[in-house]
Amino acid sequence: MRVLCFGRFYDDIPGGMQRHVEHLFRALRGEVEYVHLVPSRNHRSSVDTLEGFPLIRRASLNLDGSLAISPGLVTEARRLHRRYQFDLVHLHFPDPMSHLAALALPRELPWVITWHADVVRQKRLLALYRPLLRRAVQRAGAIIVATPSHISSSPALSSLPAERQPHVIPYGFDFARQQARPETVATIRQRFPGRRIFALGRHVYYKGFDRLISAVATLPSDIQLIIGGTGPLTESWRELAGQLGIAQRVHFTGLLPEAELPAWYQACDVFCLPAVSEAEAFGIVQVEAMAAGRPVVSTRLQSGVSVVNRDGETGLLVPPDDIPALAAALQRLLDDAALRERLGRQAREHALREFSLETMGARTLAVYRDCLQRS
Repeated sequence: MRVLCFGRFYDDIPGGMQRHVEHLFRALRGEVEYVHLVPSRNHRSSVDTLEGFPLIRRASLNLDGSLAISPGLVTEARRLHRRYQFDLVHLHFPDPMSHLAALALPRELPWVITWHADVVRQKRLLALYRPLLRRAVQRAGAIIVATPSHISSSPALSSLPAERQPHVIPYGFDFARQQARPETVATIRQRFPGRRIFALGRHVYYKGFDRLISAVATLPSDIQLIIGGTGPLTESWRELAGQLGIAQRVHFTGLLPEAELPAWYQACDVFCLPAVSEAEAFGIVQVEAMAAGRPVVSTRLQSGVSVVNRDGETGLLVPPDDIPALAAALQRLLDDAALRERLGRQAREHALREFSLETMGARTLAVYRDCLQRS
């Protein structure tokens, strides 16, 4: 089966969508021949591989780190289809540019859409894009979401008739590759002595890391906050830590190699995802932290975030944008080793049971085959 997969980006800057695509390719190697087409985050085009499949980046104008204008994506999609004669197109929404490129392909080519999130912040863009989005939903042979909350929280999906309901397929993870080197864990702990909170993600508004920094400012001085990743808000968050007088215990690591991430999860006592918007629709980092046996503190959003992290079972949930509640939840876990151990153990069991790579691959392949049979 030959599938053209569109993505928003694929590069060294971490993101949940691109990590999901990587896991999907790994899960379906041997069953599907993928070609991955994405805009670059700069003005350069390139050809690479991802899990052994072609990865083609086309030059683009990067607007805000999450949206790119890339006319070359349209012509490249046509060229690739002439070469490979794809059976199916797999789109990952929200991504208006790849949607436009897919519209340039033959009408009879079936679409599968993985719906990662709704457009939340860009209201003007949404007003222009909504008619096209509605048509995409109607045209899609199938829509895949990671949790039921993706449906209930989305105006576009919740209004679909029963026969058009999306398929709920939780994201899958290759847990066999998530092994931490004990010496790396020990090095991280030596570097950051005390009790450690770890957060990881792109440094953009909806991650809520500024709220986390403010919460840590109210906690005892032996508590260290480690923030991985990078983005447009890094420097303003660094300045915030300085203004609050805790610059010496808020540590910005920059981008972390994926192979080292399990060690960073294991080196911490608590993982935190303090997201403030439904733009954070799942929180892949939560599952990775759970697989490392760490309890999670995250926010109670109308998205998949609070489906993944179960309050009182795998971690603690707090209201979004509530700094005192966030601080209290972190303090509770850091002060109670028995609670941390119990929630961490249950978190690992939950991750391994619910988010397997094999299950995601098998269920996605079944969706592909059903679309082709009906096309």
